[in-house]
Amino acid sequence: MGRASIRAWFLVHKWTSLACTLFLLMLCITGLPLIFHDEIDRLTEATPEYGMPGVGSSSDAPGLLPLDAILERALAARPGEVPVYMAFDNDQPAITVTTAPRPDSPAHDMTLLFFDRSTGARTGQADESGVMHFLLQLHTDMFLGLPGMLFLGAMGLLFVVAIVSGVVLYAPFMRKLDFGTLRVSRSRRLKWLDYHNLLGIVGVAWMATVGVTGIINALATPINQAWQANELAAMTREYAGQDPLPPSRYGSLDAAMAQARKALPGNNPQFIAFPGGSFSSKHHYAVFFQGDTPLTQQLLTPALIDAETGVFTDARPMPWYYQALSLSRPLHFGDYGGLPLKLLWAALDLFTIVVLASGVYLWLGKRRASPDAHVREVASGGEAIAAA
Repeated sequence: MGRASIRAWFLVHKWTSLACTLFLLMLCITGLPLIFHDEIDRLTEATPEYGMPGVGSSSDAPGLLPLDAILERALAARPGEVPVYMAFDNDQPAITVTTAPRPDSPAHDMTLLFFDRSTGARTGQADESGVMHFLLQLHTDMFLGLPGMLFLGAMGLLFVVAIVSGVVLYAPFMRKLDFGTLRVSRSRRLKWLDYHNLLGIVGVAWMATVGVTGIINALATPINQAWQANELAAMTREYAGQDPLPPSRYGSLDAAMAQARKALPGNNPQFIAFPGGSFSSKHHYAVFFQGDTPLTQQLLTPALIDAETGVFTDARPMPWYYQALSLSRPLHFGDYGGLPLKLLWAALDLFTIVVLASGVYLWLGKRRASPDAHVREVASGGEAIAAA
């Protein structure tokens, strides 16, 4: 690689890294406890006892209360509000009902209520004042909503460009050194440069994966809007131009679920989106089904049921771009392989923190040096700074 190319790649690596490092450090630090959110929740929250342990709320097992009965109890607990979502658990009879003042209310106006479907008893209400909720909001959008999500997505894009440019520079810089060389007996800067390069190249695949999935997650709202404008509109074309269905005319949830199961047999319902929300039309119950493997559990297929008549309308798999979003969410936090994968994710997260911090240290130590000096470092295979 010629010096002109090295200089161009160095400038790209330098400025993309500097632009995103502070925000990437925040994301790595907040993401570390979020990797273990399930384990932390189990340690810090009381575990509810269910009347029929081992029976999932999405099943048709005898003894489970009708969905209509659970919904009635939820609305009685939140008078004046309307249902937005009902979510199921395939491992225990836990059911979550989300209510809000309006079907299209923002997330901060929604209330999550938890029930035991085998007894109808309340098992809790979402606590949005805890540390984990604070970290999740900071990690997701910095409490700025969609602008914050898009900004962090842009930082993720810069991070991916910094990774690519770093890999391009790694080959010529290390061509005269063995892989894993740590010149700890030389200067402090040289030692930290070797740590920066080694940890960066060891974790490059993970960093790229987390960076790309983070970008996709940041586009969740535009992706959902695209699905609504295209696939959902096509599925409900015959309802176009009709007035929204008021909650007073909602029909039976149990009848709608029966129709949805008939249309998609052999699948497990994950959640129901009520009319007027961001995951349904203004006239339908959207029953979202998932598969029964760790991979297919993330791939959803909605069945649309007319909320007033209970008549099946349509069912189609989510488009490729929505499937990419669904697969990227658990991959971003290592939720595919249980605790061992989460421990690996945490170790690589720590690697990334060291890479980012050492990059700042190296820049501070050489910020007055000319770009040509850095180009000589790379072009000489590290000899220029080794001799310094």
